[in-house]
Amino acid sequence: MMEEITAAFPAIEILRNEPLAHYTHTLTGGPADYLAFPTNVQETKSLLAYANQEKLPVTVVGNASNLIVRDGGIRGLVMILTKMKTITTTGNTVTAEAGAAMIKTTQVAQAHALSGVEFAAGIPGSVGGAVFMNAGAYGGEISEVVTSAEVLTPTGEIRTLSAAELDFGYRHSSVQDYHDIILSATFTLKAGDGVAIQAKMDDLNARRAAKQPLDLPSCGSVFKRPTGHYTGQLIQEAGLQGFQLGGAQVSMKHAGFIVNVDHATATDYLNVIHHVQAVIWRENQVHLETEVRIIGEEPTQD
Repeated sequence: MMEEITAAFPAIEILRNEPLAHYTHTLTGGPADYLAFPTNVQETKSLLAYANQEKLPVTVVGNASNLIVRDGGIRGLVMILTKMKTITTTGNTVTAEAGAAMIKTTQVAQAHALSGVEFAAGIPGSVGGAVFMNAGAYGGEISEVVTSAEVLTPTGEIRTLSAAELDFGYRHSSVQDYHDIILSATFTLKAGDGVAIQAKMDDLNARRAAKQPLDLPSCGSVFKRPTGHYTGQLIQEAGLQGFQLGGAQVSMKHAGFIVNVDHATATDYLNVIHHVQAVIWRENQVHLETEVRIIGEEPTQD
């Protein structure tokens, strides 16, 4: 199969049995059967068509920042879209390909004195990932600024979805339900003052650096905020800061983060998540739902 897929796509970088730990922000995760890096929409469409023809499952990954890949890895074809990163501006709109970094997108907006996406100045994910999960920070959400997204449906059709069709909710979009592949997104912003925009971005990034464990590998915010509670406070009050299994630890700096302190595995991460969920349920009758996307297969037992 490897010879066939590389022969079919000689211009695309494709790796076999590639550990996804090389790409995730947690530095954990098992291998992808086939890992491809398309550079444009046509290559993505062609890879999807090939996978459909060969009955290969398809998984799409952005910057792998808010992601845990189980240690058994992912069967079939995995596409990482970070080579699709073109960002263009027209008037008050910014259009970014799915693999463009959200941080870079906010910088382009600032350079054109466009305001509205400052809240995302420190979000480490890609544009596609941010739209997929309606990423948010510091009182802002992607849903407030995205007006449309171009997607590739599982059957290979390219569609442009309006904000209404994206059906944004808390850490949710319709893309999750229909398994579309986000190709690009258009943000509609407001004319502003470039200096003031930069000052706001600098302030938010300073606040992020002061509160979050940016010096250690992590998957970002692990849990959704439960109604009426603050996740970090619940975990802190339960005495779980510093709790560690294997190499994964509840961050001492921010209880809503789990950090890789000693060659953690994805299984270590999941074990810590399950323990935290169990303790918070036992003590508060609050279910902590994961915000981080968890994909892939359990490792096989020897």
